[in-house]
Amino acid sequence: MNGPRVPFIPEFITVHLGAPDTPAENVTLTFPDYIKNVASSEIFPTWPESALRANIYAQISFALNRVYTEFYRARGYNFDITNSTATDQSFVAGRDYFENIGQIVDEIFSNYVVRDGFIEPLFTAYCDGVEVTCPGLSQWGTVELARQGLTPFEILQYYYGEDISIVRNAPIMSIDGTAPEIPLRLGSASDAVRSIQIRLNRISDNYPSIPKIAIPDGVFSFDTEDSVRRFQEVFSLTPDGVVGPATWYRIQLIYNAVKRLNELNSEGIKLDEVTQQYERELSEGDTGVEVNNVQYLIAYLAQFYDTIPAVAVDGIYGSDTANAVRSVQRTFDLPITGAVDYATWDVMYRTYLGFLEAIPFKYIEGNVLPYPGIPLRLGSESEVVRILQEYINYIANFIPEIPSVSPTGYFGTQTQAAVIALQNFFGIEPTATVGAATWDAITNLYSDLYNGNRLNEGQFPGYNIG
Repeated sequence: MNGPRVPFIPEFITVHLGAPDTPAENVTLTFPDYIKNVASSEIFPTWPESALRANIYAQISFALNRVYTEFYRARGYNFDITNSTATDQSFVAGRDYFENIGQIVDEIFSNYVVRDGFIEPLFTAYCDGVEVTCPGLSQWGTVELARQGLTPFEILQYYYGEDISIVRNAPIMSIDGTAPEIPLRLGSASDAVRSIQIRLNRISDNYPSIPKIAIPDGVFSFDTEDSVRRFQEVFSLTPDGVVGPATWYRIQLIYNAVKRLNELNSEGIKLDEVTQQYERELSEGDTGVEVNNVQYLIAYLAQFYDTIPAVAVDGIYGSDTANAVRSVQRTFDLPITGAVDYATWDVMYRTYLGFLEAIPFKYIEGNVLPYPGIPLRLGSESEVVRILQEYINYIANFIPEIPSVSPTGYFGTQTQAAVIALQNFFGIEPTATVGAATWDAITNLYSDLYNGNRLNEGQFPGYNIG
């Protein structure tokens, strides 16, 4: 799945030969060839080398800003930049470029300008400085500064400020859209979800009717759905609470606007906003809560499909789990890899939710319900939360370190503290989010205690309830 990432150098870039809304040809060429064309169209090869380099740095960073923020693709266009000098850089299709300019571009095309503390390529606004003046770099002005002995970096600092740096040798990758291949919805967990949560929280500063997401942790829970649905209402999209391509790119578009990412005085994007938290897939040898969640789904589906063997929900992705995953993939006609990629997770999860639709979620003492399919966490409010609280309270009667809670159906700070205490008790990572692994551990303990509460002391295997 695609998602948020640090900037890279595109292998190819597509240029629209006209203003954005005018019918015109699109030309796709390598990024270095694009910059060579732009530089040869905008500046003179006879300028001092420091001036040439400063201008080329600005041209590279400008183009990368358009690519990274998906300035045009977020608006539904099928190109990355135009050759209209009203909004973008000069580009003359098919033109030759100057040899010395080509040599400089080949040397520095994978370097770009950033504002210190931020990761996105700086929107390095510039103009010729004679016929047109603007905030940012003056192309003709760089000539005089170079003649005064300033280095390329000093020239850039002169125009863009002392708080800039040059990122060098950025990776080269092919451009692909950042929209997730599988729509994000309740129960999704990924870096793409975290990106949406961070963006919606920032957008809500400008649009207060969009509710904040309490914990932008990459887990698509009820508060994320509420925020997505309200965003869709505000911006005239189908308010289904699901993030498909249309909603993804509209969020990107509005986020770019409120952060001013396509302006010289951008708020900027910090590294922790795009730090990856989720692996692309789970495979043999992995351990942890994510493995627990996969095993829980497999164990449940095994009750309904003879072709899927049950597995132990132990958080260890061993050979049994790998074989069970292959059985799932075979059952649902997926590539048989034994590893859980997004497609495998999605089909298991959607099938699981289909079975849950037939189950009435109502608390009956002693009755254990399966994981509701939706992560529960701070801010969640539903009958399922109340059922969780009833389970917690019953357990608290026997285990002193687990605090009791008010069964209100609202997941507040008391419930959060109780969930963390239970996760610590089970040896599960204390995320304060009730996913499949935590729900399974809580309901198993509840069932053991409920069915054995008339036994004598010492007859609760594994639990110290003294």
